[in-house]
Amino acid sequence: MELSQKQAGPASGSPLPAPSRTPTLAWAAADGSVSASIGGLQEYYNDLCMEKSKEIKPFILQILQEVDEEIEKGSVGITLNIAGNSRSLSGERVTGEDFWILCRVLKNNSYINGLDVRYNLLSDVGAYYAAKLLQKQHNLIYLNLMFNDIGPEGGELIAKALHKNRTLKHLRMTGNKIENKGGMFFAAMLQINSSLEKLDLGDCDLGMQSVIAFATVLTQNRTIKGLNLNRPILYGEQEESTVHLGHMLKENQCLVELHMCKHDIKNCGMKQLCDALYLNRSLQYLDVSCNKITQDGMKCLADVLKSNTTLEVIDLSFNRMENAGANYLSDALASHNRTLKALSVVSNNIEGKGLVALSQSMKTNPTLSHIYIWGNKFDEATCVAYSDLIHTGRLKSDNTDVEPFVVDGHVYLAEVSNGLKRHYYWTPGYGEACSPSSNAGFSLAPVGQHL
Repeated sequence: MELSQKQAGPASGSPLPAPSRTPTLAWAAADGSVSASIGGLQEYYNDLCMEKSKEIKPFILQILQEVDEEIEKGSVGITLNIAGNSRSLSGERVTGEDFWILCRVLKNNSYINGLDVRYNLLSDVGAYYAAKLLQKQHNLIYLNLMFNDIGPEGGELIAKALHKNRTLKHLRMTGNKIENKGGMFFAAMLQINSSLEKLDLGDCDLGMQSVIAFATVLTQNRTIKGLNLNRPILYGEQEESTVHLGHMLKENQCLVELHMCKHDIKNCGMKQLCDALYLNRSLQYLDVSCNKITQDGMKCLADVLKSNTTLEVIDLSFNRMENAGANYLSDALASHNRTLKALSVVSNNIEGKGLVALSQSMKTNPTLSHIYIWGNKFDEATCVAYSDLIHTGRLKSDNTDVEPFVVDGHVYLAEVSNGLKRHYYWTPGYGEACSPSSNAGFSLAPVGQHL
């Protein structure tokens, strides 16, 4: 189940994305209007659509009926999941106007504390109603709005709504292009809000100014435990964002999870981060995947791992450490570090010797339990080494992304769908959506109840 909560107020000075009806009236308890009936969400939705002359969406009715059944069973802490990329919706999407009605339905319901409307068409209109919902609904602790075409104005509304909120724990804005302007409003919000624990602004087109603002604010904020700033729009070769985030890590002793994917981090920036990690005593999950870190940066990280006692998950996927970088890491893991639990070196141009060295480190390191190596250059020695780890039980099959098989007496490795964050952007159409084997990073270093 997914959890979250927020309160929101209308932004001053910015034109609201006006829906077809007046927003104020939409929330007024006018005489003669229907009232919410706990356990009868489906009927309430149907009545509201009739009252407001809105189209009744069968897929929403179906989902609300399922929630009604859960409530009748005595379930609490229910997540209302209307993800637009769900197979069950068959291409249907929730629009901003649909979301207005949904917010009316949910306003007084104490059984629902999570709302997932990812991959829909809410736009800034829906963002307005999301902000209003957070003012009225005092049970939500999880809200997922990822990829809903929300722009800077919608981002401003939601950020300002969080100024007074005291209950929301986890917000996902992933993929909404709030840009630098919206990012600045969220950074300002973190100076005031004291409840939000996890904030995901990945793929939001943040600019250098807003990334630096987040780094500055987090030197003082003691509530945020997980932050995702993946893929900002940065210019220049100075690695300013990395310098500022490194300084933040020296000061902040509360942050547990930090994602810096696609920050154009090079060896110099990696050294800045590593210098900060010597002083940091809280960070457990560091994601620097999809950057430009080579063997020199890996040497800095390996030196940190010799003394660091907090890092448990490191994602180095899609860099270029090669054999030399893998050897630096394997030496640190074999002889010094006893706290790291998961390491991803996917697609790092590592050849057989480097991969075998990492496998050898697992034989002497009893703590490292998860390793992901797909996308590198396997030779037979590599295949045999990891096959032995799996067959002896040292490496569980759910804790790696390869599986051995034999053809004509030769051992090969096949890819399996395990990883640190396989289901970050999507969830499978069958099986367990939050399986630990596919999302090991979030299982080993949990922050909040959801991805």
